[in-house]
Amino acid sequence: MFKKSFSLIVAGAILLAGCTNEQPPAPTSQAAQQTATPAATAPQQPANAASASANATASVAIPSAVDKKLKIALVSEFSIGTFSAQYLQGVKEQVGKFGGEVIVYNADGDLAKMAAHLDTAINQKVDGILINHGRAEALQAGVERAVKAGIPVVSFDNDLDQVEGVTVIDQDDYSLAWQGLKNLAQSIDGKGNIVYIWVGGFAPMEKRNRVYDIFLKRYPNIKEIARFGSATPNTALDTQAQMEAILKKYPNKGDIAAVWAPWDEFAKGAVRAIKAAGRTEIKVFGIDLSDEDLQLIQEKDSPWKASAATDPADIGKVQTRFLYQKIAGEPTPKYFSLDPHLVAKEKLPDTPVNMTQLGEFVDGWGKSDAAISPWMPALESKPKQ
Repeated sequence: MFKKSFSLIVAGAILLAGCTNEQPPAPTSQAAQQTATPAATAPQQPANAASASANATASVAIPSAVDKKLKIALVSEFSIGTFSAQYLQGVKEQVGKFGGEVIVYNADGDLAKMAAHLDTAINQKVDGILINHGRAEALQAGVERAVKAGIPVVSFDNDLDQVEGVTVIDQDDYSLAWQGLKNLAQSIDGKGNIVYIWVGGFAPMEKRNRVYDIFLKRYPNIKEIARFGSATPNTALDTQAQMEAILKKYPNKGDIAAVWAPWDEFAKGAVRAIKAAGRTEIKVFGIDLSDEDLQLIQEKDSPWKASAATDPADIGKVQTRFLYQKIAGEPTPKYFSLDPHLVAKEKLPDTPVNMTQLGEFVDGWGKSDAAISPWMPALESKPKQ
């Protein structure tokens, strides 16, 4: 009965929360860069496979709007960390399979520069725009100009849902947070002191924090004894130093049962501090995943027990497919959330695995079939220019 009531509380909170924006690095003084990068081309198929594919897709008409080399702008707030690198890889791979080119604009955490990059992309008359993070307060005017100019826009992890015609995708931050927090509570039998590493001002983090507030009400015997966190150019290293100070303040085993770090850069810093102090009885739970994170999770006696995540490369691919659907004139949803997965240390093998191999151990990982139109295989199989 209590479980059912809590589910209603969570659902109500999510409905009341509204959509806002995932993980953040802080602004740096480094100038934002614009780079034009030919996207990766699709691997060649064996002759018999290519023939079968050609026969299967021969009857599918490719929309003329996408049956050419398109220029796709990717306007990013930041590109720090392996998550961002793998997301970018997913975008480039999917655009490359479609025979297009990606123009990357990186604002290095500066929203004003991000808005300027968006204006540049519009002025260059690109065929479509992908937006990675950012906030409506800085970007909404530019996005409205893009839509008015007939340039389709698909955004990821931000609050641009008030612009008509824009598709907003995310990782379902509410589910991500609840998966990780529920696992944390179960691992410490619903009682103990925890440290919360968090920073506000970013929509995904705000969403995750709403679930955390409910979590503390659901588990009244779990007590937060410390909270800190900041987004900096060296977030993981700075978090490590702050966590070291917390460990000195609470020096005894049993003082801290677990750490909740709803961004993998926070989790990395906490894990390194805990290992260095020999306090591996403290359990760490996080959100997001990358190859670097997997290495830390799989280390012997690692305190990092689980992370709730979606495949960042898969996010980039799905976002790109939605954009091509828009360019082709097909209807797309206003909102779309990718299904998250809980990746637990105990479910992984003793031998090291990477993000590509993770699907062998986590059902559904990296295999989203969202935003796939019948003509897409035909477009992918065409010879690339």
